[in-house]
Amino acid sequence: MTQVPNIRLNNGVEIPQFGFGVFQIEPDQTATAVREAFAAGYRHIDTAQMYRNEEGVGAAIADSGLPRDEVFVTTKLNNQGHGYENAISELDDSLKRLRLDHVDLYLIHWPLPHQDNYVDTWKGFEKLLADGKARAIGVSNFQPAHLDRLAKETGTVPAVNQIELHPLLTQVELRKYHDEHGIATEAWSPIAQGEVLSEQTLVGLGEKYGKTPAQVVLRWQVQVGNIVFPKSVTPDRIRENIDVFDFELADDDIAGIEAMNSNHRTGPDPDTFGS
Repeated sequence: MTQVPNIRLNNGVEIPQFGFGVFQIEPDQTATAVREAFAAGYRHIDTAQMYRNEEGVGAAIADSGLPRDEVFVTTKLNNQGHGYENAISELDDSLKRLRLDHVDLYLIHWPLPHQDNYVDTWKGFEKLLADGKARAIGVSNFQPAHLDRLAKETGTVPAVNQIELHPLLTQVELRKYHDEHGIATEAWSPIAQGEVLSEQTLVGLGEKYGKTPAQVVLRWQVQVGNIVFPKSVTPDRIRENIDVFDFELADDDIAGIEAMNSNHRTGPDPDTFGS
């Protein structure tokens, strides 16, 4: 079985660097997909309240027979749940759906700066961390200005920031900010919804290493230090995605992938989303 390395977060919690994402997996397909992921060696599952499939994740965990401390579970606060009290009650609801007494990581899904409520929301997260309902807390889609404000107005540095990150949006400056502040980088849309897979740079590297373009991108994500969790419902693809720990990209190949950046987003701009 594939041995996935762990990354130590800023509060000492260990997170598997490679996980399984369930974004856009239909609720009635989620449990089956997560079971396939467990069979392939994944032990890190990334879900969210807005995905409406936490129940399927919980069912798969319950059916797996795996010890709770061998499965790392992330969920994210829905965009209607901002605010101190809401952040707390929404996680309680998630825990019921997941059939768990705690999650390993709880994230603010989007900053929604127009609401100007993410600081109070974060204070609710701090309470959940103190109460043991989340082993680590973090954010998603936050920009440096949002992170600076959390640092100024609260006492806890996010353990992670989960951001759109792929060869067409390499986020070099934001990754540098994370490194300087002890925040781990998590990459969503790691292969740009498949948009990058026909890029000649990646096709060529796949031929060089005997891997698919998707595997090349996922290996790049791992080598530059990102936490990544591709999504699939196809058993062969689920196994293929995690099969990236038996080769290593050369430094100039990593540089070639980074050079593909065009600041192209497949998802919303965090500064304006929700306004």
